[in-house]
Amino acid sequence: MLLLALDTATPAVTVALHDGTDVIASSSQVDARRHGELLLPAVDRVLAEAGLKLEAVTGVVVGTGPGPYTGLRVGLMTADTFGLALGVPVYGLCTLDGLAYAADIEKGPFVVATDARRKEVYWATYADSRTRLTGPAVDRPADIAEQVAGLPAVGAGALLYPDTFPSAHEPEHVSAAALAALAAEKLAAGEELPAPRPLYLRRPDAQVPKNYKVVTPK
Repeated sequence: MLLLALDTATPAVTVALHDGTDVIASSSQVDARRHGELLLPAVDRVLAEAGLKLEAVTGVVVGTGPGPYTGLRVGLMTADTFGLALGVPVYGLCTLDGLAYAADIEKGPFVVATDARRKEVYWATYADSRTRLTGPAVDRPADIAEQVAGLPAVGAGALLYPDTFPSAHEPEHVSAAALAALAAEKLAAGEELPAPRPLYLRRPDAQVPKNYKVVTPK
């Protein structure tokens, strides 16, 4: 097994390789505006670090969000392209699940929250680092304060809103290393991983203008 994992659902552009036993190379850079520019060089970097060629990859794991439309699409389209070019399966994992796994909280419940912009968070609750209880969903922090009161929290969204998440701590962003390790664990246990379908949770910002003037040729 050689899994190539990547995620662009948060400001982190993160890539990792997992050989079925351990993460053998990883790279993470935080830059919310350069996902498309940074992702492929990061893939090249982890392959070089591991001393392997892309053709050695036997499966691709991609974070499916939730996340902003543009950034999330970069990772998903790249994963699909690798899968088609290499003839290998592409697996999807919820980005919040990767954060929960990296938090390594053995006993919950706890919350994972990432920044959804617009003063909102993407969030889910977990029984432990491998078991999601609710979500994912997108809400204003104040609207879910009662639901998450008293629960430990991880992620950039939790760190941004200490009034709602007073027990927030790192990790701030997801790492592909955690996604790869979680996927390898699930595959080794015979679990069927989800298809790489995006979790947008809301419509994209771009919309067709209303009442625009139609110009027809004479």
